[in-house]
Amino acid sequence: MSAIELCRTAALGGHVEQCDACGHQRITYDSCRNRHCPRCQSLARAQWLEDWQAELLNVEYFHVVFTLPEEIAAIAFQNKKVVYDILFQASAETLRTIAADPEHLGAEIGFLTVLHTWGQTLMHHPHVHCVVPGGGISPDRSRWIACRPGFFLPVKVLSRLFRRLFLAALQKAFAAGKLTFHSQLEPLRDAKAFAKYLAPVAQSEWVVYAKPPFGGSAQVLNYLARYTHRVAISNNRLLSMGDGKVSFLWKDYKHDCARRTMTLDADEFIRRFLLHVIPHGYHHIRHYGFLGNRYRETKLALCRRLIGGPVPAAVESNRSEDYRDRYQRLTGNSLRDCPICGRGHMVSIETIPVGSRPRVPAPDTS
Repeated sequence: MSAIELCRTAALGGHVEQCDACGHQRITYDSCRNRHCPRCQSLARAQWLEDWQAELLNVEYFHVVFTLPEEIAAIAFQNKKVVYDILFQASAETLRTIAADPEHLGAEIGFLTVLHTWGQTLMHHPHVHCVVPGGGISPDRSRWIACRPGFFLPVKVLSRLFRRLFLAALQKAFAAGKLTFHSQLEPLRDAKAFAKYLAPVAQSEWVVYAKPPFGGSAQVLNYLARYTHRVAISNNRLLSMGDGKVSFLWKDYKHDCARRTMTLDADEFIRRFLLHVIPHGYHHIRHYGFLGNRYRETKLALCRRLIGGPVPAAVESNRSEDYRDRYQRLTGNSLRDCPICGRGHMVSIETIPVGSRPRVPAPDTS
């Protein structure tokens, strides 16, 4: 929270820029670069997308979502790393197992999984989004087995296997003493109480759904741009703050995605936002199957050979280039153009030390 509060303020230092044409000056304070900060994701997202573009295959892509029931979400909130790991592992094993079954696809698939922990009203709602190429490598590695057009895998089969694998792993974590329980969940420290708590969940239908397939690689990238480096709420959803209250927009998915306004006390808004801080260093984007890190390059080459079609051009990224140049190259938007005259470029003329008092730009004398 401190990082977000201090982001782009004098506390982090910065520099003074001046237009080389009209003389307009502005102060630019440094960013916090925290991955939970809504203001600091655009460059990281653009760089990640450039890297991932070379991994796209010339096939249909599918989007599958695995969601935890509310009862499990409560346990996850008090055991984030353990339960989020189980969510990743169970969803990945589910997809790979069902896809490998000859009755369904009979192939080795590869996919990317992104963890989200929020719903539209910022309540705790852990789920993973999986982006999956529509097919896989045959067991003998001799051909590409494509999905039926517009259909990936049966969601009911996925849901039931996911439920079984997840609950088995959760029980194993409990038996190993890896779960902690506090407040209202404290009685679950007892094995019988824990088993009783999970009994109804083991009989309920877990939500797994597959969205319609993407139209092409450009749409896959547009989707990933919205999801991979997302935070719990973006600045464009915030409407107002005053009298100790915050108002923001949200989509009501139960009523045809109707746009609604929610107003919360500022303390409650901050509490809900902080529900979604993930453990330090935790990897919320993971790759599985033939997209797994260990054999990705070799298996992607095999996939392209089996599928045929063009091979994406290799992307050579110079990580030492100035962040403003990289931002313009990746997004097409310039951070250097003068916002006043539009002709000149903003040039750094002074460095502001960390912790300095906020400054007022020098008067425009042009």
